[in-house]
Amino acid sequence: MANLSFSPTPTFVSPFGWYTLSVVNGRHPIAVKRDELTPGIPAEEYERRRKALIDSLPPNSVVVSVSAPIKYMSGSIFYKYRQASDFWYLTGFEEPDSAVILEKNSTSRGYRMTIFSVGKDPAKEQWDGARTNFQDVATLFKADHAQSINDFPAQLRSLINLYSNVFVDVQPRRGVRSPKSLLKYLSPAVAPRSEYDSILESLSNSRRKPLAPLLARMRATKSEHEQRIMRAAADISGSALAKTMRFTRPGIPESALAAHFEYLCCLSGSQRLAYVPVVASGPNALIIHYTSNNHVVKEDEMILVDAGCEYNGYASDLTRTYPASGTFTAPQKELYSVVLSVQKALIQMCTESHRLNLYELHRKSCDLLKQGLGQIGFQLRTGDLERILYPHFLGHPIGIGKSPPIQLIDYLAS
Repeated sequence: MANLSFSPTPTFVSPFGWYTLSVVNGRHPIAVKRDELTPGIPAEEYERRRKALIDSLPPNSVVVSVSAPIKYMSGSIFYKYRQASDFWYLTGFEEPDSAVILEKNSTSRGYRMTIFSVGKDPAKEQWDGARTNFQDVATLFKADHAQSINDFPAQLRSLINLYSNVFVDVQPRRGVRSPKSLLKYLSPAVAPRSEYDSILESLSNSRRKPLAPLLARMRATKSEHEQRIMRAAADISGSALAKTMRFTRPGIPESALAAHFEYLCCLSGSQRLAYVPVVASGPNALIIHYTSNNHVVKEDEMILVDAGCEYNGYASDLTRTYPASGTFTAPQKELYSVVLSVQKALIQMCTESHRLNLYELHRKSCDLLKQGLGQIGFQLRTGDLERILYPHFLGHPIGIGKSPPIQLIDYLAS
């Protein structure tokens, strides 16, 4: 497992809300170095991302990206907040009720950046924790300007009339209560929802451009800093899963195994799980997204665990199957060996020299599984494997989030 203890670095405690500058003895789990904006990612990398995006856009373009909404379980009971992946990729800013506007221009930087946020509110902060003041937002996140999120609607309305190309993502309308606008990302207290609707609906389709595909292409290539964080996330999850296997015994609830995995990830510095884990014993493993985890593990059953942690914003995702008692029965071992041999063969193909994309790898996995299962007595008709035994895809990309979008026809590259 990766050494997750951070070496003491020169730090200071700041009175504003941005957590990365508040460090305890240089060894707090979310400590960052002086050149980092978020743990493991330097401020210069965020700048390079924005510059690369802006350089890819035509003249007379503006980019609008907004934070994720605060999501509620029931009434005023909220879930732990997680920032929108694309917004975080561009800014590193963690606070809800925020937005950023990037205006392409002819300066040496190439753009003008304005961040909108809630700012300081002592009464609200007494309940919800510290927020960053506007001056510090501009300084820390290299924005040209920082101002109140309450100014965002008026600013947006005036700006979109100045640009021919407005790159923004608008959620599709799914019903009367799901407006086709940026509003769904911001809490109702920030601004009237109808105002955002009218602003975006005033844009013609020719001027409004999708932002997500551009960022998806950028996010598909991971920097060295991102790779280091992702390896650490995988190490945390791998160690936690190995220990959870040893913790397993017949008679234990699936939910206890899920909790044990999460506990071990947290001890190693993970901030949250990357997704709701699957801990499926016996026939429950036939349900691809089995997340109820409410059965008791029985003697001689196999257990499938699909789980992964999120570490410093980056997800990991592991799936392993093992016997509850610690020992395979003969049929279990035979079937497990087939799947394991296919996995090892596919891993050898995951190189740039093989010139394979995810779709091609998936087809090879189907061919190898059919061959291996046939050797141990499975008599599969055409379509049986894909329809019954293997109806899902081989895998998916990971990064900031569990399944960042990527083209399946893109070749794997280092």
